[in-house]
Amino acid sequence: MRISRLFMLAMAGIALLGIGCNSFPKQQTDEAIQAVMSEFNAVGISAAVVKDGKIVYNNSFGYKDLATKAPLSNDDVMRIASISKSFTATSLLQLVDKGVISLDDDVSDLIGFKIRNPHHPDIPITLKMVLSHTASIKDKADYFTLDHLNPAVYGNCVESYFTYKPGEGYNYSNMGLNLAGTILEKVSGVRFDEYVKKNIIEPLGLYGGHNVDLLDSDKFARIYNFRNGEYVESTGAYRSTADAMADYKFGYSSPIFSPTGGVKISAYDLAKYMIMHMNYGEYGGVRIISEQSAKLMQTPVSSSGYGLCLTEFDDKVEDEKYKAPGNYLIGHTGGAYGLSSIMIWSPADGWGIVAMTNGWTSVKGKNFLNELTNAIYQACIAEK
Repeated sequence: MRISRLFMLAMAGIALLGIGCNSFPKQQTDEAIQAVMSEFNAVGISAAVVKDGKIVYNNSFGYKDLATKAPLSNDDVMRIASISKSFTATSLLQLVDKGVISLDDDVSDLIGFKIRNPHHPDIPITLKMVLSHTASIKDKADYFTLDHLNPAVYGNCVESYFTYKPGEGYNYSNMGLNLAGTILEKVSGVRFDEYVKKNIIEPLGLYGGHNVDLLDSDKFARIYNFRNGEYVESTGAYRSTADAMADYKFGYSSPIFSPTGGVKISAYDLAKYMIMHMNYGEYGGVRIISEQSAKLMQTPVSSSGYGLCLTEFDDKVEDEKYKAPGNYLIGHTGGAYGLSSIMIWSPADGWGIVAMTNGWTSVKGKNFLNELTNAIYQACIAEK
């Protein structure tokens, strides 16, 4: 189904009220988002803007469900894909803060079976390497099982590793973060999804989590891929784990919850979570991780600019001040099933943007997330 420009204009009139102070350019921001939405024929977009530790804008546009024509609201939740990695890393750093584990620990000791790059069998793969994507672990088509890293299943697992030494190269690895989530479960003694809910989601007063069966499905913004000229719903985005739970093996089956990309949350609540990281581990009087650990997450480990599940950006906004070393923006993006999401902020200037869409079409020569983020920045943050 193609979304007409007439619909876009109609939705402009019924868009939910934003949250903000009287001086915030709400209408200008609304119009900037709607322009990007129209250009990319997006299904729906939710966005939030943070300034000086407060959410000053939150608005949603378009559809949450193309079949029912239900409008997307600020309370609806969306799978945010790889931004979820930062929730996994934050959880593990809580255990580092408590002295339960160390970032320098050999993941073999943490998970309970030998994990080694067969090209370099004498070099331990550490937790820090896994969280920074420097562990030399390759992604497999099916990264929702640890079998590909388990010698008891695949011998030396040679096809699951790059040839460079662990710690000496960067390759983004969803498999690695599903391993990290399983380590969280193994060492905490709490099932992965429950740990994140009890130690991050609930203390911050958020609604969301990894386990779709514990969330209100009426709040899910349906996710769509654009194929052969029409939008097709990606039913796997909110697949129940109920059947898989029958054979759940504690400390091994955690990938079914997707530590690498499974968080479902609204833009508003993701903005609260972002503020916690902007404040180096604290939000609303609640400390989630130590200031030291929060800063460590934002510090690049490799030349890629990637830290511990947070990364530097120099291409998301058209402002030269944020393209200089030491003044880059920080955050993470996500993309899966047709959705795209971004959480990005300026450590130097105290502003941040969260935005997500449940479906969009490509435009030649343009990057959707870059266009959306820059449009919001230019509308309400950039100096005029």
